Amino acid sequence: MTARPRVLIVGGGFGGLSAAKGLAGVPVDVTLVDRRNHHLFQPLLYQVATAGLNPADIAYPIRSVLRKQQNARVLLGDVVDVEIDASRALLADGTAINYDHLIVATGVTHDYFGHDDWESDAPGLKTVEDALEIRRRILFAFEAAERSDDRDVQTDFLTFVVVGGGPTGVEIAGAIAEIATRTLARDFRAIDPATARVVLIEGVDRILSAYPPKLSKRAEEQLTALGVEVWTRARVTGVDALGVDTDAGRVQARTVIWGAGVAGSALGRRLSSDVDRAGRVPVEPDLSLAGHPEVLVIGDLAAATSRGRPVPGVAPAAVQAGAHAAQVVEADLAGRERPTFRYRDKGSLATIGRSRAVADFGRIRLSGFVAWVMWWAIHIAFLIGFRSRILVMFGWGWAWLTFQRGARLITSRWHPRNAGPPDAEVGGR
Repeated sequence: MTARPRVLIVGGGFGGLSAAKGLAGVPVDVTLVDRRNHHLFQPLLYQVATAGLNPADIAYPIRSVLRKQQNARVLLGDVVDVEIDASRALLADGTAINYDHLIVATGVTHDYFGHDDWESDAPGLKTVEDALEIRRRILFAFEAAERSDDRDVQTDFLTFVVVGGGPTGVEIAGAIAEIATRTLARDFRAIDPATARVVLIEGVDRILSAYPPKLSKRAEEQLTALGVEVWTRARVTGVDALGVDTDAGRVQARTVIWGAGVAGSALGRRLSSDVDRAGRVPVEPDLSLAGHPEVLVIGDLAAATSRGRPVPGVAPAAVQAGAHAAQVVEADLAGRERPTFRYRDKGSLATIGRSRAVADFGRIRLSGFVAWVMWWAIHIAFLIGFRSRILVMFGWGWAWLTFQRGARLITSRWHPRNAGPPDAEVGGR
């Protein structure tokens, strides 16, 4: 009996899962490898970071997603290299997996523009672990301010800096402002959480620069109404445990969150030495690697174009690229010409806070409550699993009515090194 073609998919994000599901009816054996056992709905990760949702609300086991797909298996592992000439991928534990087609969808990570030493003081937001660390820092800051009798120390702890005015930065800044002014309004005695200062720093002339200028302006107005200070044309020159230096001045802050840039995963550089400045892999019109048609790179890792325009690094683009990769494999098996990838822009949305958002659907551009309702409905619809949809829908409904956030848990012990005045007395065991 002739062995069926082997398709190896690296990465269980939007692109990888889309590719795997697209191959459900194709006579191939699919192996999906991911370093984590769950698919993460990254557009809502900031909600975990700001105590609005729990990690399980936006994560779903990959095995459960593909359990009914008989031609697919899932492996937990970390692909660290690809021997293209030998058509095999190498895992961190030394395991080798052979393939006939390889689909790489490993996404991106944080980019500190050559200053990786800033990461310890300004964590980014890409994983559940990142979100929980940011949540811990935000909540610890209010606790530390409550413990201190020094007004200057209180001010430093009640100052939050978000670097990067893209959707992630805008969403986090707005959420922190709402936590301070609404959620924690009556929870403390020595401090007034509403006096917290939230600063959003963007290096170019406007936030949400990928959106039309009018929507960028509306987003800034909505952030300002929440009490967020928006600094544009301010480039970060230094980050430390006590604040941020910019060419527009220094901000003393004990909590800094990084959302200013992304870089392709390390595997991209193993595939190609011709990556762009962001570490993304250039691909052919069919999303294949130049000179190696059996290797397809999709999602945020791919420097792809469609109709002469760069394909944005957003979830809908990754889903479409995954479906396209499956079509390419099917075309190869049938001996047909490969299709060219065509990205269909279905619009962009960014939420700024409770009942505040902006939406760009080309000719239709919205802001405020209507945009927020659309953002809410679309994100609920794209969550995987009925349970997740119900939990998030009711969680958001409760938060909207009460201004409360139900995931305000600090899951590590108090220690003066991670929050609190330098000379704080450590309580408890």
